[in-house]
Amino acid sequence: MAEALVEAEKAFDEGEVPVGCVITSGENIICRAHNQRESRCDPTGHAEIIALRKAGSELGTRVLSSCTLYVTFEPCPMCMSAIMLARVGRLVFGCSDPKIGAVHSRWNFPTDPAFGHSIRVTAGVLESECRGILERFFSGVRAKF
Repeated sequence: MAEALVEAEKAFDEGEVPVGCVITSGENIICRAHNQRESRCDPTGHAEIIALRKAGSELGTRVLSSCTLYVTFEPCPMCMSAIMLARVGRLVFGCSDPKIGAVHSRWNFPTDPAFGHSIRVTAGVLESECRGILERFFSGVRAKF
């Protein structure tokens, strides 16, 4: 998760919502990504989506069952759907998103039988650090208004 926080800091520095993501296979980091919605003018430019695309390309497969995805913020419905469809083996996230979190806060995609896939989930890893960077970012945004 520490490496995902490094990516979140990059997003922060670029004026993006500071969410970072790292995908590993075994002990190896396959890819890193951070939010790039604004810089790419892309509504799908979430850290998880970018990382899933990179991991699939790197591994030469769309099935990422041997991978663990680390992300600093609970995935939204778009990202959680992609994670489930990629059949990621394990999801680890930092802080919850009570507004649109799709792991356990608002929806519970990991247990939805429609996906035909189950995923191991670990929540709350480096939670205060992950929440802190988001709070720092949004307090700066609010200060501008």
